Amino acid sequence: MESPALFSDFPISPEILRAIEDMGFEEPTPIQVLAIPPILKGQDITGQAQTGTGKTAAFGIPAIEVVDPNSHSTQVIVLSPTRELAIQTAEEFGRLGKYRGRISVLPVYGGQPIERQFRALRQGVQIVVGTPGRVLDHLDRGTLSLSDVRMVILDEADQMLDMGFLEDIEKILSDTPAGRQTVLFSATLPKPILEISGRFQKNPVFIKVPHKQLTVPQIEQSYLEVRRGDKLEILSRILDIYDPALALVFCNTKMAVDEVTSQLQARGYFAEGLHGDMKQVQRDRVMAKFRSGNIDVLIATDVAARGIDVDDVDTVINYDVPQDVEYYVHRIGRTARAGRSGRAVTFVGPKEIYKLRTIQKYAKITIGRIPLPTADDVAETKTKNLAKKVKQTIEEGGLERYIEAAERLMVEEYTSLDIAAALLKLQLDTGAEPERVPAIQMGDTGAEPGMVRFYIDIGRKQQIRPKDIVGAVAGETGIPGRAIGAINIRETCSFVDIPENMAVQVLEGMKGKTIRGFPVDMTPAQGRSE
Repeated sequence: MESPALFSDFPISPEILRAIEDMGFEEPTPIQVLAIPPILKGQDITGQAQTGTGKTAAFGIPAIEVVDPNSHSTQVIVLSPTRELAIQTAEEFGRLGKYRGRISVLPVYGGQPIERQFRALRQGVQIVVGTPGRVLDHLDRGTLSLSDVRMVILDEADQMLDMGFLEDIEKILSDTPAGRQTVLFSATLPKPILEISGRFQKNPVFIKVPHKQLTVPQIEQSYLEVRRGDKLEILSRILDIYDPALALVFCNTKMAVDEVTSQLQARGYFAEGLHGDMKQVQRDRVMAKFRSGNIDVLIATDVAARGIDVDDVDTVINYDVPQDVEYYVHRIGRTARAGRSGRAVTFVGPKEIYKLRTIQKYAKITIGRIPLPTADDVAETKTKNLAKKVKQTIEEGGLERYIEAAERLMVEEYTSLDIAAALLKLQLDTGAEPERVPAIQMGDTGAEPGMVRFYIDIGRKQQIRPKDIVGAVAGETGIPGRAIGAINIRETCSFVDIPENMAVQVLEGMKGKTIRGFPVDMTPAQGRSE
């Protein structure tokens, strides 16, 4: 089958296409290309696919299509080996089905009060995602009926067998109608899996995504554990510390590309975005700027990055863990070209560590964890870099006219050390530095150490964007845009983090000022919840 260029090439409903568009995905992954058409046709399939290949959407899209929103009975059952996977699968089903009428999805697993699951099941749940033990528990109690099930999905089947769930799976499958559709996904296909397929599937279509032999470039690879809300701040610090000549930042969705691009630009970085919604003329213009060095940070999706062939990229940052394990190798291969050195840094959320392990196992590499950079790390790096440039300038010579100027200052009783320190301060200070005020004197604002979180009484309702806040604060108070930390814009208010040593300057400077023409009250966020 020829790979579709878009999800719209599949015979799926406009509601699901709209949900996929909201999620920002540009094209189906290889496993989705192979699996979605036969599942939509009602065929049983046995798919061999690793975690991190996009297989949840491969069975999730057809599963949501098969559900009748007008019926409250359970019509799809998904079996997962762990509670974590069950929760993640249910969450993705919820995103895919949000425009398909009143479709309810319930994860059931041990460790959660079963009474809560009782109440949800009594109200009617069309899709149940659960661990075999808890699903069987509900069947034994009579709180779950599978008599109307149209589709059964076994996810990570080999892992469920390794955990001793074979007997539970057989009992659950035996409790479903004979005419149901059975979809099985497994990273490996050992004999017990094939036996399950033979007993419970009807002429299954076997699909497998062929893995290419990929050579991983010899570059410095590392990862950071980053919460979603901290990603932008950490990205800014990484860019400041490494100070790359050309950096590629990869996001999984078009929306993320637009958001990161806007926020980096607001902070003063020379950044542009690249994704599939852009016209070819726009793409060419952005790439020309990147190649010429007029922009030094390019934020892109995997699809848009396919045409990028630039030798001087020295840093690749995976802002999102890639959807497909092979994408990781393709991404980091954009650096360390033509014998040059390079580095790759991956941001990993708390729920994504398993994806990173899959990447390491598949690519046969080790990706080391590094600590989150702090504001002090950035300042120290800038100092070291400037000191290095000073040494190089001294060695290059040609300082005669500047020596004369320094000597004139020394006549006024300033020492050479005073003059050097003042010049360093002019270069390195991120703004006028008032007396350092501990954050606790402004109350516990919920910001990280070294920062003060401010509350602003306008938000999305006034169409405020991050760059509006950065522009106003930097323009009115004199602090540089890069010094401003995380920005969180809500419906009727916003929060912005400011370095602790600039908090008084911002508090005083923003009194009586406006943002986009709206008068604002900007105060420390003590006692206010984000």
